[in-house]
Amino acid sequence: MSETAIEAMLRRDRAIVAAALVILTALAWAYVWWLAADMDMSGMDMSGFRMIPAGMGLMMPATAPWNAMEFAFVFAMWAVMMIGMMTPSATPMILIFARVGRQAARQGTPLAASSYFAGGYLLTWIGFALVATSAQWALDRAALLTPMMAGASDMFSGTVLIAAGVYQWTPLKDACLRQCQSPLLFIQRHGGFRSDLLGTLALGARHGAYCIGCCWVLMALLFVGGVMNVLWIAAIAILVLAEKVVPAGRVISRIAGVGLFAGGAWLLAQAVR
Repeated sequence: MSETAIEAMLRRDRAIVAAALVILTALAWAYVWWLAADMDMSGMDMSGFRMIPAGMGLMMPATAPWNAMEFAFVFAMWAVMMIGMMTPSATPMILIFARVGRQAARQGTPLAASSYFAGGYLLTWIGFALVATSAQWALDRAALLTPMMAGASDMFSGTVLIAAGVYQWTPLKDACLRQCQSPLLFIQRHGGFRSDLLGTLALGARHGAYCIGCCWVLMALLFVGGVMNVLWIAAIAILVLAEKVVPAGRVISRIAGVGLFAGGAWLLAQAVR
């Protein structure tokens, strides 16, 4: 096969993988939008109740304990939301894996499909969704969230914003962000491209773990602006993407940290007046 034909095949495979990732992301965002629209009870008095993100207008008395059904709906919300927010920032690495895999297959040394790498990455974020669901349950019990799952007080919101701002400047943030900014270097540092399925899943999961280390505190900001506030979700997703794919991502991260710290300090000042 000629070099031109091989290159055309590689472009086709890249387009197929990219289209699959776009569709997955779009479906996740459509689900989140559907839930947010269902929970938009503008003008209604929600005092004494909390909304359940089920897409069916479900609500519970604020004092009622969570049951298994509510936990499952909230977990599903977080899992799908993490897929929608984090898939775009992992796309460059997944596309590199797919391209190298196709080239290896042409040379008779096939690698595991890039879907296993993507699966390991997303499974890690689904695990994070379970932690986030538990955190929401705890915050709800402590009456720190509104019925629409936003921060219930300036003191709480300000504290979260300041913590997020400080974390943006920490060495751990730097170390994790570096792993996410250089896809090919990350793969080479952690054993290279794999032909075995479990090894590929593990490599994707390791990338997901570094990504969580980089972004977990930004996800905590959802408890400030609202877990179902689509504009707030989109703003955080754009910040995460910019940190990873823009050459000046580290600068963006630190500027955001300053802004978050200043916003948190302002809210705390309002709280103690």
